[in-house]
Amino acid sequence: MGLATPMLAHEFWLEPIKYTADAGGDVKVRIRNGQKFGGIELAYFDNRVAMFDWIQNGQRAPIQARAGDAPAVNVENSGDGLVVLAYQSTPSTLTYREWALFEDFVTHKGFPKAVERHRTRGLPEVQFKEVYTRYCKTLIGVGTAAGQDAQTGMEAEIVALANPYTEDLRQGMPVQVFYQGAPRSNAQIEVFERDQSGKVTVSIVQTDDAGRAIVPVEPGKEYLFDSVMLREPVSDLALGNGAVWESLWASLTFYVPE
Repeated sequence: MGLATPMLAHEFWLEPIKYTADAGGDVKVRIRNGQKFGGIELAYFDNRVAMFDWIQNGQRAPIQARAGDAPAVNVENSGDGLVVLAYQSTPSTLTYREWALFEDFVTHKGFPKAVERHRTRGLPEVQFKEVYTRYCKTLIGVGTAAGQDAQTGMEAEIVALANPYTEDLRQGMPVQVFYQGAPRSNAQIEVFERDQSGKVTVSIVQTDDAGRAIVPVEPGKEYLFDSVMLREPVSDLALGNGAVWESLWASLTFYVPE
């Protein structure tokens, strides 16, 4: 899709209707797109999804969904243990028709040098394309909620290094950001915190040399972590579409119980 609006600056995430469930209970999860932890629900369609898996107790299986399902995930027998849902979108294309939108995006997402690089490459300041792909995860505590998050093989990924439903997070939630399977140092993580009244607070943290960060969290609040990787195009799709930039969006959602 080619848009003149700054769609690329919008977050994309998985949002469970409930982050905890009884063993064997129902689990329903929405696909969301918007800003500041608020936005529209997207229905499930095969042509938008490259991978959508349910991971629990060392087992992994694709989500069974039909075109138009909203919520996209509706599992009636959820078993017992921590559930990790991993979602990878198919790539989409954005056309920038205003230079200021690109400047705002790369600055906001932690890539200010991309402005100079764009000009050094001799690229136009309007009517240029970017390809972007979403890599989303959510953590759901079912029954005992026992288990741990881990890398799922996605090209861009945020991994929770603690289980928010079974571990003490008074010192914060430790996470690690990966790109192509390797830790991503000095990566920006945008943190969206939503309380029970719906108020959203936004903050920024950076990963260390090992791609790790500890993010302050509070009981009774829901979290969306968002981290973007921007690169010059390397995929066949990006090059074939004439895109001059490529971005990979990783997100992670979870809830900290009271």
